[in-house]
Amino acid sequence: MKIKRFWKILTYTLLIGYGLVTLYPFLWAVMASFKPYSEIIGGGLSLLPKAPTLENFSYIFTRDPLFPRWILNSFIIATSGTILNIIFNSMAGYALARLSFPGRKQMFLIILAVIMVPAQILLIPNYLIMKSIGILDTYNALILPGAINFGYIFMMRQFFVNFPKEVEEAAQMDGLSRTQTFFRIVFPMAQASIATQGVFVFLGLWNEFMKPLLYITSPEKYTLTLGLQSFQTQNATQWNYIMAASVVSIIPILILYIVLNKYFMKGVRIGGDK
Repeated sequence: MKIKRFWKILTYTLLIGYGLVTLYPFLWAVMASFKPYSEIIGGGLSLLPKAPTLENFSYIFTRDPLFPRWILNSFIIATSGTILNIIFNSMAGYALARLSFPGRKQMFLIILAVIMVPAQILLIPNYLIMKSIGILDTYNALILPGAINFGYIFMMRQFFVNFPKEVEEAAQMDGLSRTQTFFRIVFPMAQASIATQGVFVFLGLWNEFMKPLLYITSPEKYTLTLGLQSFQTQNATQWNYIMAASVVSIIPILILYIVLNKYFMKGVRIGGDK
């Protein structure tokens, strides 16, 4: 019993220590965004700023006219892409789970195979396709190629496979069509899986860097990740401004996670049960 307790204490000690080591750089970055430049370059690992200031945030929003535009661009792209993913992935997952049509099993196997393909392989083919149809350097270049995700189609399919058929049968007896049943009954009841999908899709689109780097050339159309690289190039040694810009970039993700945390955790548990 003592040995078991010892290993338990040791495990928790190591986990807490690892958590603190991992969390410290993040906390330092947040605190550094409130420090003047002289305090940052002065050295030391102190977290709390000696002379807190909001001048860093004022600078990035007032001195750099494109920074608010980059935030808006990322928000439009991430929000639009997330909505399209939720709708299309859920519809595709429901069709694979509930509808009978020729080639359904083969299509499901193809989806499983495509999941294994690294996304980087598709960057150049997507670039050539978008160039041929003339949507490079537009929002569509970042939204349309990522409007569906095979991994989340698979996740939604697994959820709908175990969805109670009695609910759908009752809806059909009430005169609802298959489409009406999906959008009015099934879709609202899948909110946990949808929230989980939404958080990951939004996070992926918000943090995407390689695609904007390849597909976007106009500075006013940069996403926040691409804009941060440009901002860092212009302010290479101004770590106070860079830290402030980085902190601003993670605020939407934190807000989204806080708002959807209840559904997100429920969706994770459902995924684990499956």
